[in-house]
Amino acid sequence: MKFIIRQVKELDRSLIALFYRYGHMLHRVSIGVLFIWFGLLKPFGHKTTTSILAHTIYWGDPESMVLILGWWEVTIGVCLLFRPLVRVALLLLLIRLPGVILTFVLNPEICFYSFPFSPTPEGQYLIKDLAIFIATLAIAGSSHLHDKPNQYH
Repeated sequence: MKFIIRQVKELDRSLIALFYRYGHMLHRVSIGVLFIWFGLLKPFGHKTTTSILAHTIYWGDPESMVLILGWWEVTIGVCLLFRPLVRVALLLLLIRLPGVILTFVLNPEICFYSFPFSPTPEGQYLIKDLAIFIATLAIAGSSHLHDKPNQYH
């Protein structure tokens, strides 16, 4: 029995070391891919709930805003793929974040069937957006802990 416990503990230590070594990079890259993927949907005409955000931000006509937001997300994603650009991604993300929050404030009837426990599909998308943003903030905030010379992945 002690042998099994020792083997389980050794496996646990090995997995923790593996997760520590590659987890941060995989997390950053996977979120970068998500931003690129979802961002590219917008300029190529696929309907997304970003149109809610485009109607909330009054800096231009909604169609133009959807294109701008789509390419903005692609840029965030590309910056996340390359560690030296993570802080640029953070800046772009922080500029975009108030628009998401503003959507909840200005359009709660679009975001919730019944506030706050029953979000609409659009509200669910924006809540997931916030979760992804917060995960990106955590990645960007700790990226310096994983810096190694000449490491660009």
